[in-house]
Amino acid sequence: MTTDSQFCRRTRREMLWDTGAGFGAVALSGLLGDAHFARADEFKNPLAAKPPMMPGKAKAVIFLFMYGGPSHVDTFDYKPDLYPLDGKTIPVKTFGRGGHRNEGRVVGPKWKFKQYGQCGKWVSDLFPNIGGCVDDIAFVHSMYAESPIHGSAMLMMNAGRILSGHPCLGSWVTYGLGSVNENLPGFVVMHDKSGGPISGPKNWSSGYMPATYQGVVLKTDGPPILDLALPSGTSRETQRAMLDRLREKNEAHRADRADNSELAARIASFELAYKMQQHAPEAVDFGQENDETKSLYGIDAPKTADFGRKCLLARRLVERGVRFIQIYSGGNHNDFNWDAHTDIEKNHNLHAGATDKPIAGLLQDLKRRGLLDSTLVVWGGEFGRQPTAEYATGTGRDHNAYGFTMWMAGGGIKGGVSVGKTDELGSNAVENRCHVKQLHATILHQLGLDPNRLTYFYGGLDMKLVGVEGADPIRQVIA
Repeated sequence: MTTDSQFCRRTRREMLWDTGAGFGAVALSGLLGDAHFARADEFKNPLAAKPPMMPGKAKAVIFLFMYGGPSHVDTFDYKPDLYPLDGKTIPVKTFGRGGHRNEGRVVGPKWKFKQYGQCGKWVSDLFPNIGGCVDDIAFVHSMYAESPIHGSAMLMMNAGRILSGHPCLGSWVTYGLGSVNENLPGFVVMHDKSGGPISGPKNWSSGYMPATYQGVVLKTDGPPILDLALPSGTSRETQRAMLDRLREKNEAHRADRADNSELAARIASFELAYKMQQHAPEAVDFGQENDETKSLYGIDAPKTADFGRKCLLARRLVERGVRFIQIYSGGNHNDFNWDAHTDIEKNHNLHAGATDKPIAGLLQDLKRRGLLDSTLVVWGGEFGRQPTAEYATGTGRDHNAYGFTMWMAGGGIKGGVSVGKTDELGSNAVENRCHVKQLHATILHQLGLDPNRLTYFYGGLDMKLVGVEGADPIRQVIA
């Protein structure tokens, strides 16, 4: 029984929702400007394509996630003052896995930088192929976030919170726009060959949204999805008859539970799984790709083959209407991700060497097919790395959430520009500082979704990816 004090703390909208006035709440949401609030069509087919809230340049997103935290000062954030300081202990405030420190031993950049493109962007020798694409890329050098710890930083980058339980970026995108192809998931995740990232499914969870909006893990070798094949001795006709009967029973159960989105999502998931049995294998079949295209992605070389296959599959999924694709470089083990605590050279040579050519190939292939204008490509990790060493010996760097670099290309993003700055050591973002939520706001904006009006009603609140305080896009990168 609800007490008077509990009742007084509840909002009028929550009272209407909890007392069964679901359709009244839908009407009320329209009056209050909630653009996406539990519409009837989501119960019929949660992943049906929906019109954007406003004109958007992008139709799909490919998020290239460099798990572990790539070093910005060794990749795209040129800091010439660091070279002569190599090995010297200097006063500099840092906060990483090793806690707060006021001084540290500088690790000078281990690669040379040179200028690329008409924009003259400085890029390290780690990424010569991406260097050739800089005129199509917008670099944001002033990113920052709250946490320098992998688990919470990953959740912040993926879901806008340092705590689990919230829908991730891909879920918000598919919730807002649906999927053009109803035979494939709207949100796809591809792991590193060494395994998935820390916290696993939390990074592609739909949180408090229906399970329909969670990411589906896809493989590039063998069966694209585990347990996708028909059980032995079962025909598609038998399976179809079984699903039809199951749907009939589920729909009968849902008849007097019209606002049960979880049951609607479960029904839709059965139908999607049935369709994927037929269509997912075709999506991962590269038989129609010529040798020149495979070579462009580096599939013909052992070093780049694995990530190259993932990037090529991402392009094929975009062509087939998948909205959000996330590709991880780096698995949950320090030797197999970008987390370079001891030897930055060995670590970054390995991971940059495996990803540079495939990523450049993806940008070039999208561009020549006329897909880059409508596909937003995002590159980055959960944070950057410090200009100083974590340990008394070695060339490793600790985590740095105070300042790091990410970049975007395509999807209406202005190419050949750099936004924001870190200080002369690359320790802190000091100019045009951009929070992770602003990156999320930019992605949603480019897709035609208003980041401050895209809401989902949960726990009495209109929840948003960018938080209750809201966030504005990074205007300097928008064409």
